[in-house]
Amino acid sequence: MAHKQENRMGLVSLTTITVVNMMGSGIILLPANLAQVGNISVLSWIVTAIGAMLLAYAFARAGTYSNHQGGMGGYAEYAHGRSGNFMTNYTYFVSLVIANVAIAVTTVGYGASFLGVELSPLMTGLLTIGCLWLASVLNFGGPKITGKLGTFTVWGVILPVAGIALLGWFWFDPSRYVAAWNPHDMPTFQALSASISVTLWAFLGLESASANGDAVENPKRNIPLAVLIATGITALLYIASTSVIAGIVPIDQLAASNAPFGLVFAQIMDPTVGKIVIGLMVISCFGSLLGWQFTIAEVARSSAVTGYFLPFFAKVTQSGAPIVGICVITLAQTALSLMTISPTLNTQFSLLVNLAVMTNLIPYILSMSALSSLQHAEKVPDSAARTTNIVAIIAALYSLYALYATGTQAMMYGGLVTFAGWVLFSLVAARLNHRPVRQPGTGETAATPDANGTYTAVAASAQKAVLEESR
Repeated sequence: MAHKQENRMGLVSLTTITVVNMMGSGIILLPANLAQVGNISVLSWIVTAIGAMLLAYAFARAGTYSNHQGGMGGYAEYAHGRSGNFMTNYTYFVSLVIANVAIAVTTVGYGASFLGVELSPLMTGLLTIGCLWLASVLNFGGPKITGKLGTFTVWGVILPVAGIALLGWFWFDPSRYVAAWNPHDMPTFQALSASISVTLWAFLGLESASANGDAVENPKRNIPLAVLIATGITALLYIASTSVIAGIVPIDQLAASNAPFGLVFAQIMDPTVGKIVIGLMVISCFGSLLGWQFTIAEVARSSAVTGYFLPFFAKVTQSGAPIVGICVITLAQTALSLMTISPTLNTQFSLLVNLAVMTNLIPYILSMSALSSLQHAEKVPDSAARTTNIVAIIAALYSLYALYATGTQAMMYGGLVTFAGWVLFSLVAARLNHRPVRQPGTGETAATPDANGTYTAVAASAQKAVLEESR
């Protein structure tokens, strides 16, 4: 028992993991995407940072009080029952599947810049597919090497982003920043909405610290603190890094770049340093892609074992690799890569980000709307619950606004995928009805202690294992 306690994550480890989950590779194309709107997009950063802090606080409270396993799916079940649990798991799973295609596109963009080649839209799509399949095949041997590689490579993103956020101000030109404030003369609300989804994309993962209290030392204290501290640190790094780049690189060059962080380092130092930064980010992106391909398949496997996903996802090899699930997921990503081929790499990236954010917001809204029921079921005193309920309502309203901001195309396709989830739920509902119903407030589960298999719970356990391996 003493050894188990020693291996639990403390505040610093949990905060670090949460920052890493949010940063990952999500930030490294953002300066180029935001430049297409103008520096007025900093307003989106501010609104999104406030929304992310509200969501983070609500998730921290949910993680503190909930006795249901399974992260967001467990939270949603308090108000929405098993169908709400399934829809939370399902839409989050779909969001991750889409998000990994966006990560692969980022890898291709930085790789092309590193090699100094121009890619046609078709070549971008084919290389994206190649990256996805390479990452999947490398996962056939199991998770151990993947975990160690991901722990190391993520710093290839974090160090350049933190470095430019802290030191880039020596090269910052205020007049250049002001001149590029609103180059397209957009109305403020339109400009704000145009950037909301891409800025929220950079915060996805904020809920991960509150997913699995069993992996955390003193969770009632450390989970809320870690979530809020990590979200605040990440917001400062994002706003500082994208703002300082916009005051160094001309906006037309920035908007057209497939590797904006490499571009800024090449400009403030020399092309060799820029190439090194691009190389680090290629490695980091692929390491992130490698880890997430396995994690997504593990999400599906865990949910299949507990009856929420179709049984074929539960099949694993002797080394523990869910190869069937990995291949099915990668086939879906292949189709998505071909369907989203766009005139430019940044356009394809933006389309994928909007789809990923749209589907990711569904579990956020289900979780926020269940928080009142969760606290009532767990007998949280009214005085303590009131503030959390108000925060959850505001966070849900922000999430609804962010849904609107993803645009009609993302809403249409994301809505179709979400509605298809109800059809898929009908395939597993009969089996779930034979399981005993969980009683709110008792902590009893429908099946195994890892019931519901939501991404966040699986990922938290995986992150803890990775942390132990790297010590």
